[in-house]
Amino acid sequence: MGKFIIIAAKSGFKFNLLAANGAVIAASQVYDGLESCRGGIESLRKNAPIAALQDCTAAARQERCPKFELYTDRAGEYRFRLRAANGKILAASEGYRAKKSCLAGIESVRRNAACPAAVEMRC
Repeated sequence: MGKFIIIAAKSGFKFNLLAANGAVIAASQVYDGLESCRGGIESLRKNAPIAALQDCTAAARQERCPKFELYTDRAGEYRFRLRAANGKILAASEGYRAKKSCLAGIESVRRNAACPAAVEMRC
């Protein structure tokens, strides 16, 4: 089972979603306050399991939010970001060399976000 880690940042708080093996599978933006950060976690829990997949690396139709956007970065690596129903980015991934690995990362976020995961604070 995955878990969320809330981390104090210079200008607020951010969270990471960790898989059962402890690997970071998604990272959030920095939120102004702790309650906003916790709200971001709840939004991710709500949106990840139902989010459509929009593959920006291929000719695909536009999907409505919530959605995962799969894209390539400047280095040619595959990445994803999860957008909430309001279009704001909830979390983003690391770079993956293979598209298949990135798709597996999306599925890992879906599974781990849907669980009643623990939330841990780190300073």
